[in-house]
Amino acid sequence: MKFIHTADWHLGKLVHGVYMTENQREVLEQFVSIVAEEKPDAVVIAGDLYDRSVPPTDAVDLLDEILFKINVELKTPVVAIAGNHDSAERLSFGSSWYQHSQFYLSGKITNSFKPVQINGVNFYLVPYAEPGVVRQLLQDDSIHSHQEAMKALISRMEETINPNEPNVLVGHAFVLGGQVSDSERVLSVGASGCVDAELFSPFSYTALGHLHSPEAIKHETVKYSGSLLKYSFSEAKHNKSISIIEMDEKGQFSHRYRSLTPTHDLRELEGYLEELLDPQFYEKEKLHDYLKITLHDEGALIDPINKLRQVYPNVLHLERKIDITDMKKKQSFSAIQGEKKSELELFEQFYSEMTTSEFTADKKDAMAEVIEKVLREEMVK
Repeated sequence: MKFIHTADWHLGKLVHGVYMTENQREVLEQFVSIVAEEKPDAVVIAGDLYDRSVPPTDAVDLLDEILFKINVELKTPVVAIAGNHDSAERLSFGSSWYQHSQFYLSGKITNSFKPVQINGVNFYLVPYAEPGVVRQLLQDDSIHSHQEAMKALISRMEETINPNEPNVLVGHAFVLGGQVSDSERVLSVGASGCVDAELFSPFSYTALGHLHSPEAIKHETVKYSGSLLKYSFSEAKHNKSISIIEMDEKGQFSHRYRSLTPTHDLRELEGYLEELLDPQFYEKEKLHDYLKITLHDEGALIDPINKLRQVYPNVLHLERKIDITDMKKKQSFSAIQGEKKSELELFEQFYSEMTTSEFTADKKDAMAEVIEKVLREEMVK
């Protein structure tokens, strides 16, 4: 049995004020082409189809169009769940009659733990739910964390699971030790939002969503597919892909990736302003990518972002390396007044902590004069 594992489409995503819908459409059309080529027995979408509970109309239309192509035109079964960004209620609309075309969409957690069976594989669907929702559903007052909620849900599945058949769990969770990025929403404060990968040991394969890198965790059977696109500059070095899983009747599987490549990548670029505006430099660059630019220049610059946008129209974020360095020094600055140093020595230390500029001899002489003047006035008082 072959299935494709994907997740975290985040349709309707806004990145630094720019909607990613057209980029998402382009990559999803690549995805549909891969489905047509691979001819899988199912497509698994492990949550966060939308970026927010009330998505923009363009995002709704895009999801409708893509799922129609996959499920109706290509006649490929779809197994999907809601993630923490989705509205469980909105995604649940129509789910009872979707199943007639083998579109199995689980928006809300229920107390029915029967799997979806496709070509000899049992898919157990666990849409995202807060621990309080699971506590009420199972009437179990001991559930207060995501770990306890997931453990209780899997325990119910184990009551009827057949260990001699291939079993796949489709979930949306933060596995303990997973690598995060800036575009992922925290599930709960502290460790209460995490689950242990060993909870999923009853399953041949666990198809997860939430963390945006396919390399977020290293585990033999618990896998993230990663997000559809790069949604923050902390993901700039990610390789976005989907997972192709081929599983035998014993649950043993092979795992390979198919890359997704948008026309407009999300990248980081840095250098001096003059260098970045030099044709010999930028002629080698993909100018229409979405960029975060870090400038190395010191001193005042006149309207650098608009100068850069004349060459790189999709600059989304601009910062200066000297400002970052200064901020780090300011954050690490500790109280120095208690040290046994002269006023000039204290100021020199303060100056070096707060800036990256050199405290030259001329500056030292000027500051010594100011300090001496202030001390004389204090003595007169």
